[in-house]
Amino acid sequence: MALMPTDRTRHRGTALWCYLAALVAVPLIGVGVLTTLIAVHASGDVDSARRAEAAVRAVARLDAVRTAAEQEILPTLAVAVIDDPSAATALGVSPWMLASARGLAVDGAVQARAVTDAALAAVPAGSSGAAVAEHVSADLAELRAGVDRGQVRLEQLYLGYLDVSNDLMTAECAAAAAAVSEGVPARTARAVQDVETIATLAQDASRQTPLYLGSLFAPDTALIGSRLAWETGWLSYTDAQRQMEELSQESLRAAWVQLRESELMTGLDALLTPATTPSALTTDVGRLTELLYRSGDRDAALAQLVGTAVDEALALAAADREDAAAVLRRTIELGIGLLLVSTVGAVWLGRTVSRSLGLLAGQATRISEGELVEVEARGPREVRTVSAALGAAVAGLRRIQDQARAVARGDLDDALLDQPLPGPLGEVVHASIQQIVTSVRQREELQFALAHRATHDPLTELPNRAQALTLVTSALHRARRSGEMTGLLFVDLDGFKAVNDSRGHAAGDAVLREVARRMRAAVRAGDVVCRLGGDEFVVLVEPVETERDLMDLAERLVAAVGEPVDVGGLVQVGASIGVAVSRDGGADADALFAEAGTAAERAKRHGRGRAEIFDDALRQQLASRAATEAAIAAALTNGEMRLVYQPVLDVAEQRLRGFEALVRWVRQDGVVVPPDEFIPVAESSSLVCDLDRWVLHEATRQLAAWRAGAPAVPGAAEPTVAVNVSGRHLTDRRVVADVADALAASGLPPRLLVLEVTETVLVDDPVAMTHLSELRAMGVAIAIDDFGTGYTSIGQLRHMPVDTLKIDRSFVASPDPGQQELVGLVISAAHTFGLDVVAEGVEEPAQLERLRAQGCDLAQGYLLHRPLPPEAAGALIRPMAGAVPAS
Repeated sequence: MALMPTDRTRHRGTALWCYLAALVAVPLIGVGVLTTLIAVHASGDVDSARRAEAAVRAVARLDAVRTAAEQEILPTLAVAVIDDPSAATALGVSPWMLASARGLAVDGAVQARAVTDAALAAVPAGSSGAAVAEHVSADLAELRAGVDRGQVRLEQLYLGYLDVSNDLMTAECAAAAAAVSEGVPARTARAVQDVETIATLAQDASRQTPLYLGSLFAPDTALIGSRLAWETGWLSYTDAQRQMEELSQESLRAAWVQLRESELMTGLDALLTPATTPSALTTDVGRLTELLYRSGDRDAALAQLVGTAVDEALALAAADREDAAAVLRRTIELGIGLLLVSTVGAVWLGRTVSRSLGLLAGQATRISEGELVEVEARGPREVRTVSAALGAAVAGLRRIQDQARAVARGDLDDALLDQPLPGPLGEVVHASIQQIVTSVRQREELQFALAHRATHDPLTELPNRAQALTLVTSALHRARRSGEMTGLLFVDLDGFKAVNDSRGHAAGDAVLREVARRMRAAVRAGDVVCRLGGDEFVVLVEPVETERDLMDLAERLVAAVGEPVDVGGLVQVGASIGVAVSRDGGADADALFAEAGTAAERAKRHGRGRAEIFDDALRQQLASRAATEAAIAAALTNGEMRLVYQPVLDVAEQRLRGFEALVRWVRQDGVVVPPDEFIPVAESSSLVCDLDRWVLHEATRQLAAWRAGAPAVPGAAEPTVAVNVSGRHLTDRRVVADVADALAASGLPPRLLVLEVTETVLVDDPVAMTHLSELRAMGVAIAIDDFGTGYTSIGQLRHMPVDTLKIDRSFVASPDPGQQELVGLVISAAHTFGLDVVAEGVEEPAQLERLRAQGCDLAQGYLLHRPLPPEAAGALIRPMAGAVPAS
């Protein structure tokens, strides 16, 4: 019986005016709150960018003060030296010449002071750096007063200006750090770092001439009068020059190269280098004066380069501020737009609800005319009441309609056909439909049986020759449209006639059924196995990625068919397989059958129990791969393989903790074969197991030799050696014995050997997990290599027999903050499960500092050490606690 609407149903729901009020208020409130939150965040970005720009400007002002203060050093030192009574004697010139030189020096000092005072005055009060500028101004005033009174010794004078310069540089670095800490983009941060790099060079350059002159005229002074001070300052200067190679901006690097190669720089560097003999200048006032002027020109050029870098950084900071402001403007505009759209939408929805009453009336009219339209019991209370009544009225009619449509379209398995219909009329209609369904199913089953018998082999239930030809033709048509390759394997049984002759046809039939079953189990879902007749089968494979996949399948089929078959006694047959490939569906089915059959005949002629492919290009490729495999085998025999060792260091203490052994191939003619050319070839065959065994024996032997030559202090940690084990070798049943043999041959304790495996192997093959558990029980440490590139979840770590995680270099090197946070989470999770963490590919100091802050245990990479030959790696091992020299 159809359910009739009750009074309770009619009065359920909310009044219409409540819906209208909610439709208007809720979207507007939500959009307003969201817009406000986004605008506040964007406003914060604008303020941060503005503070970063102010910090960069502070860097520029402080550098201008520092440059000007350093320009005072040379003329002031010159006055002090000339005023020394022994200056004339040291220089070997008349007093009147010294007086003239002193006048020039005094004028230079006055001009330099004026420039310094102007730079100090340019620092606004209350700005970043104002406190430092005030402090420096007071120090300079006190220092100048002492100089003017002649109460400051040469060393005190130099140290006073040096303190001023250092204070300003410290403040400059602090301002630069403040700019970077505001979260500026990477390009702006690098530009600020460029300013610091050039400013450091300018500071070190300005000190070379005072130190040089001090070594000439104040030999008794402890600081600037010693040759050691001169040489030390020169080392700092040359190191600053090397740092200039790391400038991030191409224009700055080009400007620096032009200045570095100019006659001004090369001449001064040649003169001021500690290798230069200074005696040639001690009697030549003119050359000394020229030195002072050239030094000033050099400092001015470097100051100009600093200014250029500052301008670039300011431009980028200003651009960042404008970008943030633009984001804020767009956010506000978008919020206003959303508010307008929400308002319009709310009004439109309200009107739509109001119109629902008219729509419901139209639906009632159509239902009365026989159209079973959808009636939903939703909306305001008034609409729900009417909708419930109409829905109950048409529910039974719709179910009758759905069952009739299912029968009409032939969908006899539709669950609707089993559902009873309401009412007496529904019972009669449902019984009629069930009778129709039964009759149609019986007819379809009979048609299917006849069609199956015509297209399938009755013995094996596989498609027969005619159906195979049809299937191959259809596959080639699909390949023409898609451009994909299609493969056909022709399988001819070896020794089947002997089974038939010796055991009888019943045994032969049993063998054919078992072979068919094994072949179906060996192919992929979607590939088709067909029996052509007798002992001939074909396998249709589509799509095909590479010809090698077909050869692999053929080899699996040869192995599966070759297993003994029990037919009241064990018998054995083999298989010769021919492989044919259509790369774009261009060949017809008959040609593809002929090519596969010809290849099968060739396989029989070449010894049976094998596969041949009818493709010259692939044959050449396989021959080349076979040649590489043979060369690898020969290289292992001839001793062409080498191991290099990349140190693994403790992140916190920078101490050696172990090595990773990496294999290299150096041919006898001296040609080095890149690892990515021979390791994939080895991994595709059993050769990788032989290569792994060699690496295990060589690495353990080498570490044992190092230990014997440099015994560890009792109780101190000993370095380990890590060896990569391939997935194929890890699943090999001999892997545990191979590791045990290597340890026994070398005498190395198992605790000093680390086996590195990829996480994909652990997930894909349970046998590998079993072998790892056995190896770990031996005392060998297990590390998951390149963690993060596979599909291992952090939660699985607690169940895996591993000791160490090696974070892939792509995560370590990524500048993405999200990736960096992920590294920290992995480190924390690993520590929670008691695992050590090794970071791979550390190439920058910032990466190392970040890893140290995140609590990473170990690290390796070019920043710390490149892979080393055995002699160099062995030199790193020290008897006392494994200390290593600075890299």
